[in-house]
Amino acid sequence: MGKSKTKNQKKARTASSRVAEGAFGSVPHSFVFHRGQIGRNAAQLVTDMRRVMEPYTARSLKVRKKNVLKDFVTVAGPLGVSHFLIFTKTPNSINLRLARLPKGPTLHFRVTKYSLIKDVISSLKRHRMHGQQFTYHPLLVLNNFGIEGMHVKLTATMFQNMFPSINVHQVNLNNIKRCVLVNYDPASQEIEFRHYSLKVVPVGMSRGVKKIIQEKFPNMNKLEDISDLLLRGVNLSESEAEQDGEHNITELPQVYAGRGNMQSQQSAVRLTEIGPRMTLQLVKIVEGMGEGNVIYHSTITKTEEELQEILKRKEARLKEKAERRRTQEHNIALKKEKREDSRKKSLEGMKRKRQQAEVVSDEGDVEDPGMQEDQVAAEESEDEAEYYRQAVGEEPDEDMFPSAKRKRTSAISPRPFKKRKPDSKASGGAKQSPKSAGKSTFGAKCPAGRRLGGKRISRFSVRSKGFGGRKMGEAEKRFDRSKAGKTFGGNQKERSRGKNTGPQTSKIKGQRSKMGSGFKAGPRSGRAKQSSKQKGKR
Repeated sequence: MGKSKTKNQKKARTASSRVAEGAFGSVPHSFVFHRGQIGRNAAQLVTDMRRVMEPYTARSLKVRKKNVLKDFVTVAGPLGVSHFLIFTKTPNSINLRLARLPKGPTLHFRVTKYSLIKDVISSLKRHRMHGQQFTYHPLLVLNNFGIEGMHVKLTATMFQNMFPSINVHQVNLNNIKRCVLVNYDPASQEIEFRHYSLKVVPVGMSRGVKKIIQEKFPNMNKLEDISDLLLRGVNLSESEAEQDGEHNITELPQVYAGRGNMQSQQSAVRLTEIGPRMTLQLVKIVEGMGEGNVIYHSTITKTEEELQEILKRKEARLKEKAERRRTQEHNIALKKEKREDSRKKSLEGMKRKRQQAEVVSDEGDVEDPGMQEDQVAAEESEDEAEYYRQAVGEEPDEDMFPSAKRKRTSAISPRPFKKRKPDSKASGGAKQSPKSAGKSTFGAKCPAGRRLGGKRISRFSVRSKGFGGRKMGEAEKRFDRSKAGKTFGGNQKERSRGKNTGPQTSKIKGQRSKMGSGFKAGPRSGRAKQSSKQKGKR
């Protein structure tokens, strides 16, 4: 039994919270804020107006200098805010804009006179304001708004929609603690805004008796008899001495909070002003959020021709704006097309380049017909390899003359090899070819002092490129010559001895020798073959 009761309580609590949320979301909400510099008193007026609009307003709304009206409009949608009360200040007066979200209209008022809550309270001998009064929304009372005039009816409708509506058949009287009075004066065309605290007291008894019943016992030290308090009401304040009459006496349909307020009994409704107090003057009404057409203006009136001219100018501005928008969209479309064309072209170029690379990789053994100079270098390398076979009697290594075995496939042509003519002075004026008999030297470079078969042989002229377009370092690697000065077919002592012998002295790499590039004549003997064989064994 206890569990079912707990479940019922949870269901009832959930249902009541859902109803409360629905009721809270259905009523109008408001933002009260200022724009620009308004001063201390006007800022206090903004705070007092937030007290009036409680509980359906943002009590602690923070406003910064960087905020614009669009920021408040953006935030107002998700929060369900329906009205804006915007205060601004000019050198002449304080203005109030009352706007309906999201599409207007916007009413512009001039605050001609105002009083703050602290000013109203200081003028009363005894004020009535406590925290429970602001738990429920105030009761709105409109007066003298039935006069013919579109702007007057629109103003009354705007004030009505700012506060929640009341169903007289379901309203709880104990929730009505405050009252907002809006009175329109047709003579001065001004609107009086007042805010009151509401109190209900029973009637049909003297003020002294009601004093004893409702509150603490009064101070009677200045009275001679208690009859002075019960009959004449001596030593009572202004609000307590208020004369009740037909203007404020009514029959209660419900039991109201307070001693003596019974159902179907006569009670008097008393109002105590708590502020703020404002005197407003309607200046103009504008469509939208202050950016549309002027529906009504209190000081400026325009003829039909002027209105038509304004309408034409506005239509021209709209057409110009639409034309700019159309041109902008066309330019954007052209830019997109150009970007897409360039993208397609780049993709086609990448694809074509990839295909060319694949063709080159598949046909890597095919000789490039444009590389004629490489062909000359390959033929010379073949001649050198043949001469090596004749001089040494063995097949050369694979790395010694690579140009004779394979051909270049590089896309970039190397620097062409220029064959140096033999120096006539060094060779004694006789032009001899490398293939003449009796030559014992071979290879792209042959350092001085190298012995082949026990005899000293001369070297080629030192150049940046050897046979087949190779550098000196590569020739030295082929003959197993290191930086330490190792020789082919000899030792360090013989190499040093070879350096000291007259015209056969070796030069530093990169320098030209005084000797010509021709081969030094010498008889071919059988000891050359024997020396090379011994070198191979070593």
